[in-house]
Amino acid sequence: MSTTERPAAETTELPAGYERRWWVLATMVVCLLMVIMGNTILNVALPTLQRELDATQGELQWAIDSYILVFAGLLFSWGVVGDRIGRRKVLLAGLTIFALGSVLAAFSGSALELIAWRALMGVGGAAVQPATLAVITNVFPAGERGRAIGFWAGASGLAVAGGPLAGGLVLEHFWWGAVFLLGVPVAAVGVLGILLVVPESKDPDPGRLDIPGVLLSIAALVVLVYGIIRGGSEGWGDTLTWGALAVGAGLLAVFVWWQRRTAHPALDVSLFRSPAFSAAAGALALNFFALQGATFYLVYYLQGVRGYSPLQSGAALIPVALGIALMAPRSSKLAERFGAKAVCATGFALIATSFAGIQLLETDAPVWLVLVDLSLQGIGMGCTLAPATESIMSVVPREKAGAGAAVNNSVRQVGGALGVAILGSVLAGAYASRLGDDVDVLPAAARDQASESIVATLSAVEQAERAGGDAATAAAAVADPAREAFVGAMHLTAVGTAACAVVAMVVVLVWLPGRHRTR
Repeated sequence: MSTTERPAAETTELPAGYERRWWVLATMVVCLLMVIMGNTILNVALPTLQRELDATQGELQWAIDSYILVFAGLLFSWGVVGDRIGRRKVLLAGLTIFALGSVLAAFSGSALELIAWRALMGVGGAAVQPATLAVITNVFPAGERGRAIGFWAGASGLAVAGGPLAGGLVLEHFWWGAVFLLGVPVAAVGVLGILLVVPESKDPDPGRLDIPGVLLSIAALVVLVYGIIRGGSEGWGDTLTWGALAVGAGLLAVFVWWQRRTAHPALDVSLFRSPAFSAAAGALALNFFALQGATFYLVYYLQGVRGYSPLQSGAALIPVALGIALMAPRSSKLAERFGAKAVCATGFALIATSFAGIQLLETDAPVWLVLVDLSLQGIGMGCTLAPATESIMSVVPREKAGAGAAVNNSVRQVGGALGVAILGSVLAGAYASRLGDDVDVLPAAARDQASESIVATLSAVEQAERAGGDAATAAAAVADPAREAFVGAMHLTAVGTAACAVVAMVVVLVWLPGRHRTR
């Protein structure tokens, strides 16, 4: 791939760093891999963390969502900071913070410590991810930008695969904390690449930081997710659950009101007046809602029901990532030919079909069926990422690329956080309901936690079996019903995931632009 090829129509107005644009893209991909792998690497470690840190299912959901919520809440601010002081500086700061948080997370002594350090990792990740897209948008001219964004989006597929696979490999040989240390050398490579090839870029007329908006957005999302996760563990009749949901919704309404009132909003809500922008943002949010939420319950299916090791479960998720990595770069070309509407709608149709196919995954389903279903899911998601991202970025002026990239990434993160919270809570509630009184034969101290998660149930069974006696025989009889209960709960949760994909398909068919016709 040549680094000196110039578009004929733009030879007089080439952006800074154009000659090194492909090296810049490679560096931004390394940074993106670190941020996404820092999140996805946790997925295969969840059952291990539950055992080693004695964590509840709710705490595990928070270990994922603390990162995502801080990430989403600070994206706007980091985008503005990058526009003001320079995206190169923000990238270096973000990589440093992320690496520090990774080291601290690796040596957490409890689930609460892990949640806190994951939040710190989210601070760094929020600086890095939007800056990568902003740099790409500035370095590549319009004629090549779609292709570059396609490669950028495809890299997320590699991270989706690389995270679980690398995490599983590490867990085969080292203690659980080592999964977080993998990001440190990747951060070092990213810093080196930034210093060598990435040009500085900033907005000549940057906005101001919206501190009230940032605080309102984080508070609203945290309280909402708290209510959702609590509903899954304590039941939806719980007063505190509905109180938290009401307060979260109220804070979200205040956030929107403030964004419309302030002269320097953290989120420019006026962008959502564009049907194409809103449809693309909604499509990305629903895509990551399905991806993050489904990965959460699929890992438990693979390790808890099928008995896979962390490495085996990480390998089983590779088809999702390969589908994304293969289709994301190609989807830009397909969108140029057939229109973003047709490509994204096809992608969501495939996603819905894959989640409908989860109904076929029983306790003894053949491996090929699992892999085919996950491949279909990845191909569908790969079809939507690049066209939806390009639809968002095409609305935003180049000098506002940081803020536009922040919007693009925030909807992904909010969608993913809600996916883990909502689908995880549905899964926990359905599992507890199906398992019923079967847990009563387990040790009293383990019953409450055992009813939330298949891994917790099987861990309690193993403890009872080691103790021996009549209790061991009774506990052993719980294992098979627990697996059946989890599969039933997963089927129910997958129906909701498929429904979200159908809604997303309708959204893009109605509001996303079709093929641009030339005369």
